[in-house]
Amino acid sequence: MAESISSIKEQFKCSNPLVTEEDLLKEMARLEDVCARYAKDDRKAVQGEIVKAKKRITDKYEAELTRSAKMLRFEQQYASFSCICGIDEAGRGPLAGPVCAGAVILPRDTKILYLNDSKKLSASAREELFEIIKEKAVSYGIGFASPERIDAINILQATYEAMREAVSQLDPKPDLLLNDAVTIPGLSMKQVPIIHGDAQSASIAAASILAKVTRDRLMVGYDEIYPQYGFAGHKGYGSAEHIAALKKYGPTPIHRRSFIGHFVEV
Repeated sequence: MAESISSIKEQFKCSNPLVTEEDLLKEMARLEDVCARYAKDDRKAVQGEIVKAKKRITDKYEAELTRSAKMLRFEQQYASFSCICGIDEAGRGPLAGPVCAGAVILPRDTKILYLNDSKKLSASAREELFEIIKEKAVSYGIGFASPERIDAINILQATYEAMREAVSQLDPKPDLLLNDAVTIPGLSMKQVPIIHGDAQSASIAAASILAKVTRDRLMVGYDEIYPQYGFAGHKGYGSAEHIAALKKYGPTPIHRRSFIGHFVEV
């Protein structure tokens, strides 16, 4: 008895998210196997599924290649510089936890698909790309500023400190910084602030992902120390759950006193 059309169609569906180029290539190979398995099935519906499946995955691949190429336009525009670094931060807005900065130097011929503003990616996508970025980067650095430091000098200055720390870890040293919308004081190299840079530059996007994943992992760790606050879920941002816990239990040592005065006495 021939396999049902509905059963065959299910095999052509993509069940896993396409997060990296490796995921995309694996899915292409899987579909090729499925297509080969049913190549001699002369039912029109089956042959139609084969045609649609091949087009669907090819279109996705070509679209991501095009988008990723556009993400290198600033790196190409400043190609005369010998070492280009992207910089971004995570955690300027939360009520608790540090602010974290990432700095990344990608290879000139880099081709990491799906790099984007970390906030536009799923947590699982960020985790996968985090490892790929660390593996392929020429160099990367991650800097922090503690809640105490944020309270002492304000969040903007603390963010700059974290960014300078991240840059200080790089080897080789960059001669150009591509920054997400800011100019960092106290650094001698040329800087190019780019509005929404994490969605426009591969280097800044990579830095965004490193900063976000690193900070999220820290907040998950704090959740084990202070489980009643739900840090693993909201990562320290001012969710209703977080504010309710803050009012009920009071601030922890990782809360930013300068941020929580509207909710509790500090």
